Amino acid sequence: MTINEAHKFFEGLNDEAKKKSEKKIYEKFISVLSGLKNKDLSAEEVQWIETELDGLNLKSNPKNRKKYYRKAFAKFEKYLKDKLSLTSKGYYTNLGVSLGVLFGVVAGVLIGERFEKSLGISFGISMGMLIGAVIGSRMDLKAKNAGTMLN
Repeated sequence: MTINEAHKFFEGLNDEAKKKSEKKIYEKFISVLSGLKNKDLSAEEVQWIETELDGLNLKSNPKNRKKYYRKAFAKFEKYLKDKLSLTSKGYYTNLGVSLGVLFGVVAGVLIGERFEKSLGISFGISMGMLIGAVIGSRMDLKAKNAGTMLN
């Protein structure tokens, strides 16, 4: 499946979708595929991407389309990151916030031993999210300046 075919396919799915959460997944795919079309890629890189799109088996008719395409998008995004060092908009910010929450809970439990437990956990989560968002947004800015961001 070519990048253009995949783009048209997801636009059609987006038009058919009734649920907002399902449309969000299709819009993510459309955004990444648009970014790939606008990127100056070599013929070999385009071939790799099209082979990966074929491997995702997008034209199958799954029972739960939202779940299937969410997993397919995660796999495709990981492939682009690993193989071509390309990231979508907000990739590092989302990663930073989720890791910040994870480490914030741990820090909050440690802080909560000294003070009230719930206060420590909430403080740890909020500080972790803040630090993760700042670091992630800086990494997104670096990726944008380096030209490895798709949007």
